[in-house]
Amino acid sequence: MKIVFKNLEKSEIAKDAVRERVSELVEKFPDLKKSSVLVTLEMHNSPQQAGPDSFSISLRVSGERYDGINLTKYSPSLYIALADLVEHALESLNRYSDKKRVLERSMHRKFLLKNKQPI
Repeated sequence: MKIVFKNLEKSEIAKDAVRERVSELVEKFPDLKKSSVLVTLEMHNSPQQAGPDSFSISLRVSGERYDGINLTKYSPSLYIALADLVEHALESLNRYSDKKRVLERSMHRKFLLKNKQPI
């Protein structure tokens, strides 16, 4: 897992929070250990206009099973954005796993039918 900071000072507290929350995902989806996980923490504010800061957190997974998962969440608080991201990632990973499993079963059934073996 790689953590990148953009327009934001590096913070061990933020890194620890990201590691803790993303490690929960890895525990539930062990195939993520084989994948490359990139988490980008970014602050958006305008130097020309005064106003509240906005934070975004992006999760990008590339590798074996979950290749191509890209999620981004925005919030006025970095930690709320992190919580939203983890919740959404959990749903996306579940959905992605279900699609893969259904596709594998379908291909297996087609193979068995093609070779005239009982299902």
